[in-house]
Amino acid sequence: MRISIAGSSSSGDSFDVEAKTARLAELERQMADGALWADSERARTTVTEVKALKGWLEPYHALRKRVDEGRELNELLEAESHVDLQLQRTLESDADQIGVRLEALELQNMLQGPDDARDALLTIHPGAGGTESQDWAEMLVRMYTRWAERHGFTVEVLDLLPGEEAGVKSAEIEIRGRYAYGLLKAEKGVHRLVRISPFDSQSRRHTSFASVFVYPVVEDEIEIEIQDDDLRVDVYRASGKGGQHVNKTSSAVRITHIPSGIVVACQQERSQGKNKATAMKMLKARLYERAVAEREAKKAEVDKQKTDIGWGNQIRSYVFQPYTMVNDHRTELKIGDVHKVMDGDLDPFIEAFLKRFGGKAA
Repeated sequence: MRISIAGSSSSGDSFDVEAKTARLAELERQMADGALWADSERARTTVTEVKALKGWLEPYHALRKRVDEGRELNELLEAESHVDLQLQRTLESDADQIGVRLEALELQNMLQGPDDARDALLTIHPGAGGTESQDWAEMLVRMYTRWAERHGFTVEVLDLLPGEEAGVKSAEIEIRGRYAYGLLKAEKGVHRLVRISPFDSQSRRHTSFASVFVYPVVEDEIEIEIQDDDLRVDVYRASGKGGQHVNKTSSAVRITHIPSGIVVACQQERSQGKNKATAMKMLKARLYERAVAEREAKKAEVDKQKTDIGWGNQIRSYVFQPYTMVNDHRTELKIGDVHKVMDGDLDPFIEAFLKRFGGKAA
């Protein structure tokens, strides 16, 4: 058997390799000029763009090298008068690895938005339905946590308000990793669950809804001006586990941004100061997302999604009963193994979304 490795010297044209290489060279020339560093804002922007270009070009060139090596190995195999099974197995393995890396590179090429490489802040809220929807919201928290772990990303729970009986009333989690926001923005919307309720004594089938919103985490180099007079800061006793500290100490912090009406809260740390710092970080991310949405004239669509966590607005349905199926209503992708999806296997849906909408939020 002979293996043919696809690819030619022009195969990278769809990735704009020449344009990226030229842009990188131009930016590096600017960085070599001392005048650039006199403008701190321009310098930060330039360094960020250089890192992004290198993050794309370096894996591309590494892949091209693997393809060239594979061609040489293939030519050697074809020149042999007898079948060299060991050489053939090596080539087959290399071809498989090249295919995986090419898929990853194609996916990365779709993530070229200004915020796509950033960390992601997820907010998850149950819809109407009390305990049933709150349990569904907690299941989604676990699903995204498992997805992040599969990618080697870091997960931090910033705020979590438990339900009275089960589940959560709200959750804020930060997922840190390159392209976390670019990937997870595909998850923004209403998620629908159909199952036999574990909280129904008659074992009837229930439908529940929960909303997922995704924001880019804004680092310190992004200038978001927040006036002290625009903030109302409330402290209160944290809820949930924590013993005497929870009962006696007002360490939880809630911040209301009065002009926008945005409210954030954090109670995960024992220190009021740490909770306030985290809440400010969350507020900054929310305000940045708001500014981007207004600039891109998409704020109306985001607000519309937020108004109704229920029928007709779901982006995806997770059916456990009477059959098992996860159906993405935007891309029409259907996967039968709902348990695998709930364990964090979301990449097929994310990739289908990016391919369908070109990396833009639907």
